Amino acid sequence: MPQIPDTATRTYGAYTRRDIDRIPALQRLPEEDRLMMKAVSAVLPFRVNNYVVEELIDWDDVPGDPMYQLTFPQRGMLDDADVHHMVDLVRRETPEAEIKAEARKIQLRLNPHPAGQMELNVPRVDGESVQGIQHKYDQTILFFPSAGQTCHAYCTYCFRWAQFVGLDDMKFAAREASGLVDYLREHKEVNSVLFTGGDPMIMKSALLRRYVEPILEANLEHITSIRFGTKAPAYWPYRFTTDPDADNLLRLFEEVREGGKNLALMAHYSHPVELSTDASQHALRRIVDTGATVRCQAPLIRHVNDNHRAWSEMWRRQVRLGAVPYYMFVERDTGAKAYFEVPLARAWQIFTKAFRSVSGLERTVRGPSMSATPGKVVVDGVTEVAGEKVFALRFVQGRDPAWVGRPFYARYDPTASWLDELEPAFGEQEFFFERGMRHLKIRARHAAAEESMWA
Repeated sequence: MPQIPDTATRTYGAYTRRDIDRIPALQRLPEEDRLMMKAVSAVLPFRVNNYVVEELIDWDDVPGDPMYQLTFPQRGMLDDADVHHMVDLVRRETPEAEIKAEARKIQLRLNPHPAGQMELNVPRVDGESVQGIQHKYDQTILFFPSAGQTCHAYCTYCFRWAQFVGLDDMKFAAREASGLVDYLREHKEVNSVLFTGGDPMIMKSALLRRYVEPILEANLEHITSIRFGTKAPAYWPYRFTTDPDADNLLRLFEEVREGGKNLALMAHYSHPVELSTDASQHALRRIVDTGATVRCQAPLIRHVNDNHRAWSEMWRRQVRLGAVPYYMFVERDTGAKAYFEVPLARAWQIFTKAFRSVSGLERTVRGPSMSATPGKVVVDGVTEVAGEKVFALRFVQGRDPAWVGRPFYARYDPTASWLDELEPAFGEQEFFFERGMRHLKIRARHAAAEESMWA
């Protein structure tokens, strides 16, 4: 592993809602803007750190700067009426308990848990439900370690925002790895474990080992890859370079590779600037030198990266630094969706224009992709079939494996931004997968009822 100069060392410092008046760069903004931030951040989670504030945001371009939009609360993230109500509460120095209660009412209107995960994903071992696991697709399970349920900084678009604002029934979390290993032993169809959160890279390496080592020690030959979903290389690259625990973390990556497993970081890079600093580039080089694969993904976000130049430049930088462009996602239907969403037609145009402008090495990327309730659906294009203008769509993952790769068509709608806003083309009454989804929901309800009967 290459050594990093001591001059690159930085101590982590986080800012949250209570620190808004203490962030030096915000002092240049009008007091009314800071008041608005306090109001919006009472509803949606806010956490940023000194690296993001000092190295990624161009404060001369605020409020238009993409990284500022990505990390700081904006007025348009809530309805006008809700913003005015919350601002009034903050201005009057209303007790925090009352502010929290009013914020909760708004949060529950923001579709805090999209995609039906609570209803359809109830993994069981010996008939009993297992906490902290989602098994939506046959080959992959998602594991949510309880200690990884936060991040070095929060993205304002985050579709898992609900778990950061105290909505306890919206959390997936597991304290121990024993249930995970038992589940993997029973499910030979699984070949990949994805640690996610929050951000598992927020954990100390010794704690992370408690989850990873049992998988390696169990000699589960059907498990071929271990993945970590993370924003840390973009928001806190020092986790992999000069943090006291950095070398221990990279040694764990090496041990996974030495154990015969593929190790992949599913890194979230939302804008080229996140790959522009010396710290971020050093971090990527150190990660890649362990033998890990870095696969890069992000949603298409209005005000942040909704232009083809941002994506093509980001993909080029990723390849130059040894990473692999993987996914462009469509913003999920939750939280501040109305502020960030991009219609599917425009998303496809942005993706296609960026895709055409890069070489074959960057064209490993897929998108624009919706991680919807039935599965991951890619918009392959806008075309005309039998005289009707349509979206050409395709599953790249599905709750039923038989759906994967199957093309289907939706009526063209220039305003639609999510799968459930589309209608079947050619006069069909429903999409081919809708009947299957009804059966899945019925089975899930029966399983839940049986479990409660024995509880």
